[in-house]
Amino acid sequence: MIKLKQISKSFGRHQVLKNIDLAVAKGEVVVILGPSGSGKTTLLRCVNYLEKPGGGEIAIGDFKLDCRHARKKDIHQLRQKTAMVFQQYNLFRHKTALENVMEGLLIVKKLPKEEARKKSIALLEKVGLGAKLDAYPSQLSGGQQQRVGIARALALEPEVILFDEPTSALDPELVGEVLAVIRKIAKEGITMIVVTHEMGFARDVANHVVFMDGGVIVEEGTPTEVFNHPREERTKQFLKRITPELNYSI
Repeated sequence: MIKLKQISKSFGRHQVLKNIDLAVAKGEVVVILGPSGSGKTTLLRCVNYLEKPGGGEIAIGDFKLDCRHARKKDIHQLRQKTAMVFQQYNLFRHKTALENVMEGLLIVKKLPKEEARKKSIALLEKVGLGAKLDAYPSQLSGGQQQRVGIARALALEPEVILFDEPTSALDPELVGEVLAVIRKIAKEGITMIVVTHEMGFARDVANHVVFMDGGVIVEEGTPTEVFNHPREERTKQFLKRITPELNYSI
């Protein structure tokens, strides 16, 4: 369903992504792991052109985009197929939870206001925020704000949802509520690419795990393959530091 071919990205002389190839099947949950600075978030941002790749091709279904010759209408079409859930929520501070979810339906989907309202209420109820429709972001916890962000992404009915470390800005006690919502969405067969440091979540929810370092994909496979039987020494080093309870021979 999603194919990235030879995706590259540089900031000045520093090459952050080095010809990345990645395939994601429809309904698959792909989790991307790796140390800070490995290129995980940059890759995610390139998928919906928040960062312009230096080269390569992005394909979602029958749609293909040549990153070197992308036109505005191509980028617009790509963004209609994707939705992003950010680390820092990125909610409109002057709008209520309900208004934040409705915004994309009114502006992007051009739905009538009452239809957008009904759909937004249903989505906020789905993420456990039916009682917080009229609350502003400042009146919500971090976990609640992130759940509004998830509802907002779902509202656009994208072909793939991109999660950029969705729990990294949360207090530890709030992480579980957000992961529970993502688990629920995953069971519905929505295609997702998730950058995260939550190893337990990656084990439980992912169909496919990708380990990145130095701007390249070092290793990928099923959670069992990557976590229990990593092949590459760099993967073993990373996992031994992150999951010391497991014994990897290096």
